[in-house]
Amino acid sequence: MRAIPLTVTALAAALLLTACDDGGGKSGNNADSACEIGGVSVQIGSASVAPAAGDTGEIPVSLTNQSAPCTLDHFPDVVLSGGGNDVTVPTLKGAKAQKLKLAKGDSASFSLTYVRGKDGAENTLAAKTVKITLPGTDTGRSFPWKYGPVAGKADGSGPDASVSAFQQVGD
Repeated sequence: MRAIPLTVTALAAALLLTACDDGGGKSGNNADSACEIGGVSVQIGSASVAPAAGDTGEIPVSLTNQSAPCTLDHFPDVVLSGGGNDVTVPTLKGAKAQKLKLAKGDSASFSLTYVRGKDGAENTLAAKTVKITLPGTDTGRSFPWKYGPVAGKADGSGPDASVSAFQQVGD
């Protein structure tokens, strides 16, 4: 006879647990949501500027999460614009994206490397702005490009530039 009350108690507990609802709202753990500009500050650091045509320059870009935990999963989208042309900067050959989770206050960085072009050359982009969009989002932020013209690849397939993978900064 004890089996029936025990079964009824277990059944009641199961019904209560399945009746619980989170209200359809977002869960408290947003660490898997993409980091977005606005919630993440983006700054272009002191560049190693290419002084002459054919020289290579490197521009560090740092990100600091100012809001809820979020994730950087893949590469940033970087577009150089100038003279009516928008060109997407490809990822560094051989670079492997890593999934970085950023808690509030955490930082990450990536680098934009480019070859300076010759002013007025046919295969050179007279870049005026660089737009950075974080992976998994559509909103980007534009910055003035102050590093001179960007050379094109010899095969004409785009700019002679590349974007590195995100790297965790700090601990």
